[in-house]
Amino acid sequence: MTGELKKNYYILLVPLILGFILAGWVKAYDLVEISSANLIAIAGPFIFVFCIASAIGFPIFYRTLFAHKSRHLISVSENELLKFERTLINVTMITPYLSLTAFILELPHFYTASAILMGLYVVYYFYPSKKRIAFDRRIFRTI
Repeated sequence: MTGELKKNYYILLVPLILGFILAGWVKAYDLVEISSANLIAIAGPFIFVFCIASAIGFPIFYRTLFAHKSRHLISVSENELLKFERTLINVTMITPYLSLTAFILELPHFYTASAILMGLYVVYYFYPSKKRIAFDRRIFRTI
């Protein structure tokens, strides 16, 4: 199970890393200039709020919903837990992509820095390590 989740995680992470490398290269050589005050005024708060929601709000909501759904069960099947973990990774990995968008759009430093910090939090916290998966197995009584 951990191997499948890591594969899914890296499939989402590698394009993100390449995107940051490419965006940093483009910005270093000033190849593209994006400067629309209306876009930045709207996109900054939107990306900030959506990063917080997808990094913190959704995982708490989804974990609570899954725990509530399985509260009367004696145990949760391996497939259900895998589906839960995969969905959690897929949705939370939206945050680093939003931080890439904030970086590309050159939003004000507050929005860019907070989006990047939320992205780093997601990449670190939702890494499917054996220890974290074992903890979730124990919590949800996986057979």
